Amino acid sequence: MIEAVGLTKRYGAKTAVHNLTFQVRPGAVTGFLGPNGSGKSTTMRMILGLDVPSAGRVTIGGQPFHKLPNAPRQVGALLDAKAVHGGRSARMHLLSLAQLSGIPARRVDEVLGVVGLQDVARKRSKGFSLGMGQRLGIAAALLGDPQVLLFDEPVNGLDPEGILWVRNLMKGLAAEGRTVFVSSHLMSEMALTADHLIVIGRGQLMADMSVKDFISANSAGFARVRTPDGEVAAREKLTTALVEAGAQVLSEQDGALRVTGLALPRISDIAHDVDTRLWELSPHQASLEEAYMRMTQGAVDYRSTQDQRAGLQAPPAQHGWQQPAAAPQGWAEQAYPVLPGEQPNPYAQPVAAPQAPAPAAPAAPTTPRPPGPLRRARPPT
Repeated sequence: MIEAVGLTKRYGAKTAVHNLTFQVRPGAVTGFLGPNGSGKSTTMRMILGLDVPSAGRVTIGGQPFHKLPNAPRQVGALLDAKAVHGGRSARMHLLSLAQLSGIPARRVDEVLGVVGLQDVARKRSKGFSLGMGQRLGIAAALLGDPQVLLFDEPVNGLDPEGILWVRNLMKGLAAEGRTVFVSSHLMSEMALTADHLIVIGRGQLMADMSVKDFISANSAGFARVRTPDGEVAAREKLTTALVEAGAQVLSEQDGALRVTGLALPRISDIAHDVDTRLWELSPHQASLEEAYMRMTQGAVDYRSTQDQRAGLQAPPAQHGWQQPAAAPQGWAEQAYPVLPGEQPNPYAQPVAAPQAPAPAAPAAPTTPRPPGPLRRARPPT
């Protein structure tokens, strides 16, 4: 088990990790989520003893990493798949790691087969693709058959077959009772792989709960309602009736309505009362990605702006051009507005709109210079 208590790391005036306390238990895949710059990599480096905490402690099996006897036999990690000497073959790279840890050479061939690199074992790693490098890094993590494994973006560069293989590998390792700690930005993959989530933002703990509880705590179920295309008046009448009944209604870009606050039978009854046909009435639960975005939208350090192009391109031709559709009602201020049933989140602060630049002061009038004597142009030489 990995346990962090009051873990803090400062780099000069910047605090990368602040008072972080959590446990990563064996027998489950624990996902480690957070925006760029939130402190995930720093936390993993402190777990592995690569960075010294400024305060607090982190232990593996009750001991700091540097006090573990023959640590590579107990902890395996993939932090940087590029940390390989390009002139060495895959087999020689793993063999050197095995010899340093007293691992028999036959284990090298075993892990090469596990990750699917047995056919390129004698090729130099500098010719490996990104996905092949990831497989080699995973092989190095599995080399000592450890009980604790840490992976930082393990599916980066892998094809769909490789992603599925990593997913099944993680689940299989956890099913054997091992501690598996995985950092990733792929929410769809974490939803299929992780059993538990630890989410941090700006170095502080934001969530420590199961995937199911995380989605429930940071989102609200909604009903998707669609009226017949072209019947705008009926759609507006239904929207008014739903709002009067206490629902919150948001318009989606495809014309459907997202309704929260009312059960599906009640929505159906209201549609019947206002004599509106329904083409769709279906329940929906937010995805892990949406729940994650709702929680962390106030803890993101790097935000993009719209590309104004500054007049670099000619205006589009009027023939066949249509004005872009306006943003759906209710979604203009923030990408993920708070819906009824959500728990309050102190990190989900609305982002202040950029202020328009102040108008430039009018230029002071200039006094015209009196005309001087005409100068004769110099003949070309």
